[in-house]
Amino acid sequence: MTTFTLATYSERTLSIAIVLSSALWGLYWLPLRSIEATGITGAWSVVVFNACPLILLLPLLAIKVRQLVGIGGPTLLAGILIGAAFTCYANGLVETTVVRATMLYYLTPVWSTLIGVLWLSEPLTKARIIAICLAFIGLFLLLSGGGSTSHPLNIGDLYSLLAGIFWAFGLATLNRWSSIPVMPLTALAFIFTTALSILFALVHTSNAIPEPQMLFTALPTAIFWSFILLPCFFIIFGISKILFPGRVGILTMSEVVVAVITASILLPGETMLWIQWLGAIAIVAAGLIEVLFGYANSRALRKAH
Repeated sequence: MTTFTLATYSERTLSIAIVLSSALWGLYWLPLRSIEATGITGAWSVVVFNACPLILLLPLLAIKVRQLVGIGGPTLLAGILIGAAFTCYANGLVETTVVRATMLYYLTPVWSTLIGVLWLSEPLTKARIIAICLAFIGLFLLLSGGGSTSHPLNIGDLYSLLAGIFWAFGLATLNRWSSIPVMPLTALAFIFTTALSILFALVHTSNAIPEPQMLFTALPTAIFWSFILLPCFFIIFGISKILFPGRVGILTMSEVVVAVITASILLPGETMLWIQWLGAIAIVAAGLIEVLFGYANSRALRKAH
């Protein structure tokens, strides 16, 4: 597995990799809705999807378990936080609209920047402040107007908001303990996502346990999508260990754009208004500002110290 370092890759290259990998995760809602179409509803669709990568990850975890010596505690903490983030986000996607779930989840840059400044001494550059402000103008515009995104807040919205907070803390943990091994962390994240999703399904919802025929029908979709998205997970985790959390939080907002655009095209109830399209453009612009200008300022400040 490739190890990402600033000695091997430029910050700009790593930033582009984060943007592209996150963009693919913007399609995360597709397999969840496809699994729901087979009759597996609510949190159980999240369980089915996130359990599939464990077919590969559990054997790899057994092989790589020695990598956890001396770093097991932080790795476990990061796995729990990221697992909680994915559990909340996935359940948000099935309990509310794709647009609302994605937008509320991507309040992440605020949490990531605050955590980075207070915990990791992250430099708060002018470019990053501008990017964050522009990103949140975009979020405001995306949540503006009528249509499907104007109904009152619901439990799915709360899940999505909590997902962003958990994800921000998970990224900060990765950055704080940069020696956390990516493969065991990924396995632990999927283990906790699956376990927490089962808990959600049993305790917080009234959905029936899926019948074997439903599982058989949904399995090809779950396996196909989980193994497409799994490499993106490795890339995001590996790069998140060496880039500032606030910056990672902004760059991963490419997921917002892909999720919103695909949902507006493929889900008739989530067609966006022109003002919401302006919001998507603002979010893209925020990411470009961070990639083109924020990285240079951050690098200069690190050298100065």
